[in-house]
Amino acid sequence: MPPLLRVHDLKTYYFGFRGSRVVKAVDGISFSLEAGATFGLVGESGCGKTTTCHSIVRLLPATARIVGGRVELEGEDLMEKSQGEMRAIRGRVIATILQDPMASLDPLFSIYDQVAEPAYYHRSLRGQRLRQRVRELLTSVRIPSPEIRMKEFPHQMSGGMRQRIVGAIAQAGGPKIIIADEPTTNLDVTIQLQYLNLLKDLQRASGAALIFVTHNLGIVAKMCDKVAVMYAGKIVEMQSVRGLFYHPKHPYTRALLDSMPKLGTKEPLCAIPGHPPDPASLPTGCSFHPRCSHAMERCRSEEPWEQRLDDGGTTKCWLSIQEAERE
Repeated sequence: MPPLLRVHDLKTYYFGFRGSRVVKAVDGISFSLEAGATFGLVGESGCGKTTTCHSIVRLLPATARIVGGRVELEGEDLMEKSQGEMRAIRGRVIATILQDPMASLDPLFSIYDQVAEPAYYHRSLRGQRLRQRVRELLTSVRIPSPEIRMKEFPHQMSGGMRQRIVGAIAQAGGPKIIIADEPTTNLDVTIQLQYLNLLKDLQRASGAALIFVTHNLGIVAKMCDKVAVMYAGKIVEMQSVRGLFYHPKHPYTRALLDSMPKLGTKEPLCAIPGHPPDPASLPTGCSFHPRCSHAMERCRSEEPWEQRLDDGGTTKCWLSIQEAERE
């Protein structure tokens, strides 16, 4: 079957930052998402993960513009949809969970009003059927005493409960795709695990596909089927989760894995030298070469092309390309 979502050569730039310079936040990325699967987007802050998600649902600030590429949802290009058509798609077909629930929840409206809204507009539920749906959604995200909680307001709940409320809102319209943009960042470790297990349970129950954005490779190992590693607005490696952990191809991926603490060992953590590049002034060639211990002269002058791997994954690295040519 064709993928549920296909992103092809997507480019989203910010204009007007720092004078006349252009920030290439997302610069030609491609990936696909199958129904019911979980796709991870990984990378350091500022690499373009969130802008990718906002581009898919076309919710970008005034300074940003999609300048190229296609985003196909069940074969239809979302770039050709009107704003009215996109409003009907958001919540009903594609829903989002943001990392800060207070940015999603309106402090002036009750929990009932906010959970009920997508079901009211996208599923045409009214009266007792709507109230029953809200009760079911709150129960599904393990909110205790839903009849009492639905009358309350966001400030009366803990951070973990607010994030679960946002999950209930995302489920309310019955979407086929949920985009979770670092939803556990503001939660403590024990609540993070509970929330991740909750997301997996909701996904299994609804059959929705999930795009999971994170900088935590441990979460990727738990949640995802396939993962793309982003750096400076590009996907530098994309593999199955197993392939990425056992056979990483790009030096940046290896550096991320080496920076993870390993249970049962006393090995010191390996920090990645330097800092991510300024997206308004990217280095020539491979953007990672100033921080890469394997950089060659070619890396400094030429951008590597996308190399297909045996398992269907991809990578962009001159070292990997040379190794494949020698074989």
